[in-house]
Amino acid sequence: MGYSGARGGLEAILAAEDLVRRKRDHAPAPWASTEQITARFRLAVDRVMGEAGLYDEPTAADAFRQAEGDTLEASHLLRAQRSTLPRLAVSEPVDPGEMTVLRRIVPAFREPDGPQLLGRTSDYTGRLLERPEGPPEAERSEAEDTVGVAERTREQRSPRRFLDLLRKWELVAEGRGGDDPEPHDITRRPARPPADRSAVLAAMARAESGALMALWYRSILGPDGDVHEITLGELRHGRLPLRVRHPYTGNPVAVGEFRVTEAEAIEDLDGADEDRTRFDIGYGLCFGHNERKAIAMANLDVANRRFGRSGPLEQLLLLTLDGLDSGGFLEHLKLPHYVTFRSMVERKQAMRAAADAGEDPPARAAEPAGKDCR
Repeated sequence: MGYSGARGGLEAILAAEDLVRRKRDHAPAPWASTEQITARFRLAVDRVMGEAGLYDEPTAADAFRQAEGDTLEASHLLRAQRSTLPRLAVSEPVDPGEMTVLRRIVPAFREPDGPQLLGRTSDYTGRLLERPEGPPEAERSEAEDTVGVAERTREQRSPRRFLDLLRKWELVAEGRGGDDPEPHDITRRPARPPADRSAVLAAMARAESGALMALWYRSILGPDGDVHEITLGELRHGRLPLRVRHPYTGNPVAVGEFRVTEAEAIEDLDGADEDRTRFDIGYGLCFGHNERKAIAMANLDVANRRFGRSGPLEQLLLLTLDGLDSGGFLEHLKLPHYVTFRSMVERKQAMRAAADAGEDPPARAAEPAGKDCR
């Protein structure tokens, strides 16, 4: 999981860590409690949970505070915390159709079954910076904010899926066969190409959001020759039940809820060996409220199934998007590398001396990747 340790300079390292704690814990600004961070920085907390692969809002908020707002460092802290926890049970599969919808938009259809629920969003608000001097005089309580949710009917909060309408019109190329393999657990066993679809989706769900979005943008621009157009079919944010098997009765028991964002993307099949009378559907689902990640996932799910085997896309999805891996390798560049650099300097000097003497330059010896971190 990247590089995280170094030898030497222990006194300086301890002093640096102490300075971080003193500046963080005794800052001139008021202390931000876990509840404040969860309520005020909800999207950052959701992003940390998604990239860490652990759904627990208070723990993610504590990691966000300790990391001083660095979401990648907070994800690292949260994933390290997760590695210390026992695995007591495996949750039961959940049908996304059970979602209690908090937000739902269907860009592909003007009048879908069920309502368009805009929910809590600033998508349609002008990007004008507000500079309030303090909190509003009268803040609405959480109970008041949920009144409108409670008044909506169960049917409105669990509308029919837009994909069901496409299936009714026989426009969806299912192409998945009758098998339902066990999902690949990337937390226990790393995924390598060629990988199951579940492994690719899991890798994207835990990927660093910015890296995933950049790869999605590269994909739709088509520099690798695989040009494809995506229509966003449906986007949802809501709550799903968490169920486990009761240790004595063996019956599934709901032990809580968790929020997810789900996206379904539609692509027009136009390949020579594809069914041009149907659409392909891409799928994305991630922890919390992170619509950019879910949309990018759904788009890349289609692209990978169409072009992943013939190009570098699957390898990029599986091996380069994990923020802890890529960030760890980048961070290790800050560790001491003076032995390696000294050997490079000596090699340059030897080559210059050989050139001045009219001799052939010495052959370069092969060096292992990673080099020294002393």
